[in-house]
Order: sequence, then structure tokens, then C-alpha cells
Amino acid sequence: MTKIIGIHAGLPATSDETRGMLLGLAGVAIFSLTLPFTRMAVTGLDPAFVALGRALVAAALAAIWLRWKRAPPPPRSALLPLAMVSLGCVIGFPWLTSIALRTLPASHGAVLVGILPLATAVFSALRGNEKPSPGFWAMALLGTGLVIAFALRQSGGSFHLADLLMFAAVALAALGYAEGGRLARTMGGEQVICWALLLSAPLVLPLVLWLSWPHFGSFASASAGAGAWLGFAYVSVFSMFIGFFFWYRGMAVGGIARVGQVQLVQPFLTLVGAAIFLDEPLELSNFVFAFAVIAVVAAGRKMQVRR
Repeated sequence: MTKIIGIHAGLPATSDETRGMLLGLAGVAIFSLTLPFTRMAVTGLDPAFVALGRALVAAALAAIWLRWKRAPPPPRSALLPLAMVSLGCVIGFPWLTSIALRTLPASHGAVLVGILPLATAVFSALRGNEKPSPGFWAMALLGTGLVIAFALRQSGGSFHLADLLMFAAVALAALGYAEGGRLARTMGGEQVICWALLLSAPLVLPLVLWLSWPHFGSFASASAGAGAWLGFAYVSVFSMFIGFFFWYRGMAVGGIARVGQVQLVQPFLTLVGAAIFLDEPLELSNFVFAFAVIAVVAAGRKMQVRR
């Protein structure tokens, strides 16, 4: 029997929705600082090293966690979805954003990431995981339109190459989010990201050695600076590892499309983070858009999503 998340779902579903949204919000709060700390890292470290090196650090943490929990190997049916998680969340999004943030301010990149909720819902629907209602799509499109309008306003009415890299990164992340959220229902969010990290490690390790070899001298001399290494540490431990524990668990409990809408507030949390850590300016219009997007999230949460 089809399960409907929404006004007809009853109390247990509503409780699951709330818990899923809160878990998702915790993940989003962690992810919201990814761009400021990535920007901080790539000012002194090579983007390839930042993007792929953080995956290796997180893979080491994942191995420790899996060993501690004595987790069984993933079933064969999960290998392709895990590969998609690796492609989107472990390799694609970190690499492309690291390149883009060499030239883009973190505050500008933040608003482009705002279309992630819609992209995640699209991939979830294409994979047949969920069937959002027309009302849900309307709210998702409205929220995305607000974010795109904000991005265009900040960039002077046009997109640049770095913008296109960010959009490609968003598409890959959405694929990884949708597949990871689906797998988390049976495997658990922790195992999903841990196995995705471990499966990608044999590919990531030689890439890191090959692409970063010319820069090892500067790494050893610590010429990158403390700020760059702080940024690298954050994206390795929190963005690439701990944040996914909350995020995938939230989507497994509350639904991929619905919990994915929490990401609409991520650009504005990132703007605050960029102002605190990078001294990037905050404007009144930022908060106007923030309140508008939060209102859309609240409205979208009331729309039905068939699972």
C-alpha cells in the first residue's frame, strides 16, 4: 500500500517527518560551512589536494568506524548506488567546488548551491523513489527561483565559468544525495557514507598522489598557512564525514524530497559563515531572501510526497 507523507499520514508519519527534518537541519548546518572553509583551504592549498585529500582523511575515519561497529560488507545490489554516492558526494562535488572557489567568493557559491533541494527531488523522482505532488514541485520551483534570482543579482545578471562548475557540482551532489538517502533506509546513513568513502579510496589515492605531487614541498614546509589547514581539516572531518551521518539518516526517516528542502536555508547559513570566517559582507537583502526561502520551505513541508 502506498505510503503518503503529509496531511493524511497520521501521527507516526508526522513524528518521522519532524525527526527527519531536524536531523537534516543538523546536517545542513554542518554542510553550510563547507564553502567558506573550502575557500579558506584553496587560498593556500591546491584544489585537487583539498577535494581529494579530504576524501582520504574521511575514508580513514570511515574504516575506523566500520571496524568499531563490525559492520558487514554492503550487498552486491548496493554497489552501483554506492558508486553514485562516491561519484557525486565524495569526488564530484568537492573537486568542482574547490576549483570554482579559487575565483568565486564563498557567498556567491552559496546561493548557487541553493538549487540542490530541487535537483535532489528530481533525481529521487527519476529513480522512482518518491512521487512529489504538484504542490510540492511548485514550492520547490518557487524556492529555487528565489535562489537563482539572488545569485543573478549578486553576479550582475550573468553566469560565468565558475558558476557553471558550481551547477555541475550541484547536479552530482544531488545524484549522490538521492541515492544515499534511498540506501540509508536499509543500510543506515552511517554505513552509506562510510562504504562510499572506502570504495572510492582506491581511485582517490593515486589521483591525490599524481595531481598533488608537485605541491608536496609546500605542504611539508607548511607554507599554506594555518587558515588553509584549518579549512582542510573542517571539510575532511565534518563536511565529508560527520555531516553525512545526520543528513542521510534524516532523509531515510523523513523522505528524500521533503528533507531535501531543508537545504534551501543552507545558502543563507553559508552567507553568515562566510561573513564570520572570511569577512565577506552581509547585506540586508540577504536576510530578505532568507525569510522568503524559509517561508517556502515551511509551505513545501505541508505538501504531499508519495513514497
